[in-house]
Amino acid sequence: MHSFPAQRFHPARAPRQWVRLLVCAALCGLIAACGFKLKGVSPLPFNTLYTNISENSIFGSQIRRAIVASSPNTRFVSDVRDAQARLIQISNNQTLREVSIDAQGRVEEYELNLDLIFQLTDSKGRILLPPTTLTATREIPYDDNVVQAKQGEIATLFKEMQHSLVDQMVRRLTSPEVAEAFRHADELPDADAETAPPAPPAESRTPTPWNRTHIEPGAGTR
Repeated sequence: MHSFPAQRFHPARAPRQWVRLLVCAALCGLIAACGFKLKGVSPLPFNTLYTNISENSIFGSQIRRAIVASSPNTRFVSDVRDAQARLIQISNNQTLREVSIDAQGRVEEYELNLDLIFQLTDSKGRILLPPTTLTATREIPYDDNVVQAKQGEIATLFKEMQHSLVDQMVRRLTSPEVAEAFRHADELPDADAETAPPAPPAESRTPTPWNRTHIEPGAGTR
């Protein structure tokens, strides 16, 4: 029968372990002092929310998923009368601008822009978050010799920008200022009239080349 030697205690190792523990504790304290916290649940102060952002749009489905992920107790309602709060999209514009043209008049670079304006009110129309503008901008080199490749690249960039706006909007909605305003809504000025929110905005996006069969030089929005 084989026997294994008992592990020996090495006094020299003990100080090293304590040093590691002290370093870890110091790092944790430093991170906490800087206000760092892991991204997680940030409950909204209301449980029902109405929005005029179409659920059938990519942006609409993304914002719904992001809000529910951040605030699991919040559910979206289709009837504004059932909502404790109203998330109203005022405008949502997507544009493409030429920023560089070569000597032959061909576009060398485009600037992509997304601009979103929204506000948040309570059930009586009192403003919890005033009209807020969110923007995202990207630049992309362009080559009309590879139209399809650039068309796909532009579409991908716009999707990434849209996701960025979703993150920005959720951060605004879950801010302490919104929670404080909702708790003290009675102190906010009454709306001029208690009317239903406007219908979803008409397609206000400026036509952009990737919506066409071909991207033509000079087709961007100036």
